[in-house]
Amino acid sequence: MITDERWRQLLDTRATNPAAVRLAYQARRRRQRLLSDQGTLFLVAADHPARGALGVGADPLAMADRRSLLDRLLTALANPAVDGVLGTPDVIEDLLLLDGLHDRVVIGSMNRGGLAGADWEIDDRFTAYDPTAIAGNGLDGGKMLLRMVDSDPGTVPTLESCAAAVSALAERGLMAMVEPLPYARNASGSLVLQKGAVALARAASVAAGLGSTSAYTWLKLPASADEVLDATTLPALVLGGVPSARPEDDLASWGRSLRHPTVRGLVVGRALLYPPDGDVGAAVEAAAQVLRSARESANVIRETPERTGA
Repeated sequence: MITDERWRQLLDTRATNPAAVRLAYQARRRRQRLLSDQGTLFLVAADHPARGALGVGADPLAMADRRSLLDRLLTALANPAVDGVLGTPDVIEDLLLLDGLHDRVVIGSMNRGGLAGADWEIDDRFTAYDPTAIAGNGLDGGKMLLRMVDSDPGTVPTLESCAAAVSALAERGLMAMVEPLPYARNASGSLVLQKGAVALARAASVAAGLGSTSAYTWLKLPASADEVLDATTLPALVLGGVPSARPEDDLASWGRSLRHPTVRGLVVGRALLYPPDGDVGAAVEAAAQVLRSARESANVIRETPERTGA
């Protein structure tokens, strides 16, 4: 928990010593590998506020309380099963100044210009980290959101920008985490995620082909049917998405996808940071257990044919 004294120190540092941010980047102990010893990757996401997505459930300002958000993130990171965090520079730098990111995987969020609910939302320009800053600050990769709407020309510059970012990160030997999501506008003009296997497989296939090489590309995908996950050999992470009113349903959905051989782990934000009962630690541990169980099941499935043929 962030004490009052620690909070005051953070605010004072922000106001009087901006150079401390650079020093904090340089001082961070960087983990040598993306994957854990179990071959998994479990990240907590906190890049929603930068695109104006502040609401969780019935509370439209849940993520607007920065002290609460940071406290929840530190609680999540205290679980040894959590490998790291995904966030925009402001959140990452707060956590650095709080000494919360040593020996953790840190993924910088890149395109946040597609503000939630804006007319231009699909033209999601890169307004946060860029590949140069990610490499220069010793981060482990960059994440980009790729919302695809066939009827919206704003998809085109976002596609082009994501392709350029994939190439630039690969040149530096860094992970490019692409989150391809197919959307369509309903009768009222609102964006609606297309959850069918055909639309998701198409989006995953487009994302996998971006850039001059796919060597460092990972996909961040919704919990999906095997037909979607079968569309690529690239490593995938299951995203948490908008949390439902029943966390057990979310866990079950993630667990099914986590058993697929291309899926390596989870990237979850609001569902773990703002659970209905308020117990962040318990929500994170429940997700960690689902990941452990899925990994154990996947290992058994992979080993069985070898034993049978022996």
